[in-house]
Amino acid sequence: MLYYFVLHKPYDHLSQFTRENPDQLTLSDLHEFPSDVYPVGRLDQDSEGLLLLTNDKKLNQLLLDPEHRHKRTYWTQVEGIPTDAALKALRGGLDIRINKKTHRTLPAKVQLLHQDPPVGERIPPIRFRQNIPTSWLKIELVEGKNRQVRRMCAKVGFPVLRLIRISIEKLELGTMPIGAVKEYNGKEMYRLLNIKK
Repeated sequence: MLYYFVLHKPYDHLSQFTRENPDQLTLSDLHEFPSDVYPVGRLDQDSEGLLLLTNDKKLNQLLLDPEHRHKRTYWTQVEGIPTDAALKALRGGLDIRINKKTHRTLPAKVQLLHQDPPVGERIPPIRFRQNIPTSWLKIELVEGKNRQVRRMCAKVGFPVLRLIRISIEKLELGTMPIGAVKEYNGKEMYRLLNIKK
């Protein structure tokens, strides 16, 4: 039987089921998933938001294939208020280092949000410095390199404080509480991810 789950991954949880040391939190601390279900792609331990889990190997392969360029959208809280030049660089593509190699990012949609998005409190809260403002960006990518959003924002001088994936194509986190799990059927999942069976 094929299963399709969406999890609102909390901060400080690994996107896996096994601990690498006794103090780590993993997906198994959040929900009892079927034994053959695994995450599709990853969110870093310090990232939050939409994580898809399934035992559908075909879906996994299609979603992670760089040729398909599936849209991934993030709310990104950064230190400081990005300049027009920084936003332009993020949108146009820039060189970041991944596995000791230079990678030129594909063009991205980047929007400076004029009010904070409706997000729950992070536990623990982000570091707060009175003399440095923070701001939120909405970033849409069509690739998913390791720590890509963090590397991109650091490259233009605005380090990421909080990163929340809110959608993959039309599959959206919506108002799911942090740590919540929602199950989908296969037909609905393929439709929301714009993948033809």
